[in-house]
Amino acid sequence: MNKFLITGGAGFIGSNFIYYLINKYEDINIVNLDKLTYAGNLENLKDIEKMPNYKFVHGDICDFSLLDRLMPEIEVVVNFAAETHVDRSIMDADSFILTDVYGTYNLLKAVSKHGTKLFVHISTDEVYGAIPHGSTTEDHPLNPRNPYSASKAGADKLVLSFYNTYKLPVIIIRPSNNFGPYQYPEKLMSLFITNAIDDISLPLYGDGKQVREWLYVEDNCSAIDLIINKGKAGEIYNVGSGHHLQNIEVAHKIVHMLQKPTSLIRPVPDRPGHDRRYSLDSNKISRLGWKPLEDFDRALEKTVHWYQAQEPWWRKIKEKDKNFIEYYKKQYGSPR
Repeated sequence: MNKFLITGGAGFIGSNFIYYLINKYEDINIVNLDKLTYAGNLENLKDIEKMPNYKFVHGDICDFSLLDRLMPEIEVVVNFAAETHVDRSIMDADSFILTDVYGTYNLLKAVSKHGTKLFVHISTDEVYGAIPHGSTTEDHPLNPRNPYSASKAGADKLVLSFYNTYKLPVIIIRPSNNFGPYQYPEKLMSLFITNAIDDISLPLYGDGKQVREWLYVEDNCSAIDLIINKGKAGEIYNVGSGHHLQNIEVAHKIVHMLQKPTSLIRPVPDRPGHDRRYSLDSNKISRLGWKPLEDFDRALEKTVHWYQAQEPWWRKIKEKDKNFIEYYKKQYGSPR
């Protein structure tokens, strides 16, 4: 299978995955469908935009007529298209329900109509909710606790319903927190790195002891590729790194790497519905032969260096995104 439709391919993980495929496979053909919302950025893909086996289509997965036109030549759909930021879902959940649920439904209809060979849906570990102890397997009950994770959980249920009802060839992938190049500077890792570079405070929610499992984006891309080739239809695969760190630990590592004072780390009021801990049991994908290659500290260092080298890329974004800056000012009295 070498004809791919990547939805949300101008975003963080989507653009990294496109590069991964282009660099690994000579006979790959990719259509990148992206609405270019605030988080979609064609500059992410400027190095391949003129390649004959890559095509960008500006459009929305909620537009079924567009999907209907694109799908006949497609063998594999990988759905990254989603609204993903918890803080924004708390501000206004409408776009999350529309894109994450209804958009996924449209893709499933199009795949079903055209007999596409495989539909891969990229979900999140957040659908499991807070995990006080141990790690979640793929059959763990879903317990989303904010509008973002609820919209992703709803999409997951829709995807599985199309497998159970219509035997549609679908796979769900639930990765842990990704970080790396091209991440929009609103997420913890990219926000903290860029703020620290600018000597702006790092707004740390609550006591900062929320635990996340950090996965370097290239490791996630290799996992998705393996699952496409070796995964089983109708299955769910967790993709975790085993690198569990508290948010405050991540903040300290970032300021240390950038040789900035720890006084930049500033506690702010915790956000509503903030899950305390995530942790994935990734034994299922391990049995397919996958394991993360990147050590956390080495991957963080690579990420920090990337943001240092790509300052024009992220500075343009942060200067443009005034609405979100105003939200932070209102909530915490500081522009991030």
